Amino acid sequence: MQSPFTWLIIAITALVSWQAFNNRRLVDRLILWPPAISRHRQYDRLIGYGFIHADWMHLIFNMITLFFFGGLIEQVMTRLSGSILTFPLFYLAALVVSILPTYLKNKDNPNYFSLGASGAVSAVLFAYILLAPWTWIFVMFIPVPAIVYGVFYVGYSIWMDKQGRDNINHSAHLAGAAFGVLFMLCMEPGIFAIFLQSLMSPQLPRFG
Repeated sequence: MQSPFTWLIIAITALVSWQAFNNRRLVDRLILWPPAISRHRQYDRLIGYGFIHADWMHLIFNMITLFFFGGLIEQVMTRLSGSILTFPLFYLAALVVSILPTYLKNKDNPNYFSLGASGAVSAVLFAYILLAPWTWIFVMFIPVPAIVYGVFYVGYSIWMDKQGRDNINHSAHLAGAAFGVLFMLCMEPGIFAIFLQSLMSPQLPRFG
């Protein structure tokens, strides 16, 4: 198995989320609830919230995305750093970093809750887009170039975050995406030049 931690994260997230679907006490203990951190110092919630999900569709969408892109990113990070622990540490850090803007904005709001791995998954996805901007990403079974999807994703998340009309934490998506890109560039700054060169010479893979 070339990407053991990707599989392990998926397995643990699926198991904990499944248990939480029928265990309200588990949800209440892990969910990102700002007063529990600011008042009771339950800092583990900055990570725990990413291992529970609202429903099966929420869980499946995140884990499928992690399955398709996490393995490659894990292999690249292991090769660049020489350590198999880089990817799991990156993923856990992405959970914290992606939720921090939300936490700081709502740290005194007892009515705010957030859960799900979307921020960390966004970090993985955008690390992939940085490495392979012209590969295909399938969105609702429709092939879209990764860089086009990335631009649309960021624009849509910014717009929806300003609207504030749904229960999706778009701020976490944006922070996670930025963290994924910056982390890869810190590991290997030369990736940025390769990324720019790829943008200037688009080569879309052929089907069949």
